[in-house]
Amino acid sequence: MEKDAKDLKEIKCVVWDLDGTIWDGILLESDDVKLKPKIRDVIQTLDSRGILHSIASKNVYDVAMQKVRDFGLEEYFLYPEISWNAKSSSIKCIQENLNIGLDTIMLIDDQPFERDEVNYEYPEVLCVDASEYRTLPSHSRLNPRFISEDSNRRRLMYLEDIERKREEKNYEGPKKDFLASLNMQFIISEAKEEDLKRAEELTVRTNQLNTTGKTYDYDELKMMLNSKKHKVLISDLKDKYGSYGKIGLAVVEKTKKFWNLKLFLMSCRVMTYGVGTVLLSYIMKQAKEDRKTLRADYKHTERNRMMFITFKFANFKEIGSASDNCVILENDLSMIQDYPPYINITTR
Repeated sequence: MEKDAKDLKEIKCVVWDLDGTIWDGILLESDDVKLKPKIRDVIQTLDSRGILHSIASKNVYDVAMQKVRDFGLEEYFLYPEISWNAKSSSIKCIQENLNIGLDTIMLIDDQPFERDEVNYEYPEVLCVDASEYRTLPSHSRLNPRFISEDSNRRRLMYLEDIERKREEKNYEGPKKDFLASLNMQFIISEAKEEDLKRAEELTVRTNQLNTTGKTYDYDELKMMLNSKKHKVLISDLKDKYGSYGKIGLAVVEKTKKFWNLKLFLMSCRVMTYGVGTVLLSYIMKQAKEDRKTLRADYKHTERNRMMFITFKFANFKEIGSASDNCVILENDLSMIQDYPPYINITTR
């Protein structure tokens, strides 16, 4: 059964073929290829909306990337896959490197065979004929509801992360020493109205590390922001390479007997740096100071198992079920994990 249009996810990455798609002509037959008219404008427009770009091309890597550089487009393409492998294999590598869902990838290719091959292996990838490239800025799945500050610099954040990974790979010594060398600063803030665009974006974009899979729109978040019964927390992460942006969100409902964590999510981009428990530990400490226990709604899905493991390690226990197929977890707060020693915690 095909999904209704409103149920389809926003595209996070557009993957481009090169010959006959980005440029007219076949590079290995003639070096005198020309960019398609207005293709640069399309790429830059989508980039400004926080949509990433990559390449999946059957070509010689060094020759093709030199031509991309000649056109001044190299900075826009993350993790380009240029080889003679199947396009589906290239798509999978890009997806894994970006750590996004296959259902948030769009392939632009002029060859029906290549589009069909990708769709056979990964039907969730949206494949589009290259002849339609001019219409991409008006495509419904390429028009996010809000364009936040983090959206504007999303590509830069990924480029910074590539540098981190390169340094980590070359680092000789324990991982904890590498993490300490990053000089990480984790900032936890009571959300303000100017944070709500990014907060809504986080609930829409984050699926792997989202406790309930629930999305909240701007108006719902604003209502809770102005409610004495709720606490909306948002977190940022910075290190010596730059800012990861706003990477965590929590919505807490406060009752007389306990705090209830209605939503807790963390960007999967930061989990390998050991920061996943920081916001949760902070909330646990705050609930304990208020002399309350802490409950959390959790919905089992195929993609958020890591979040369940995080709760289990934090000593949450299942005590019942809630609406929307969620279970209720509870923590008596007798044991709260310390913050990692290599992270500087700031609260605002």
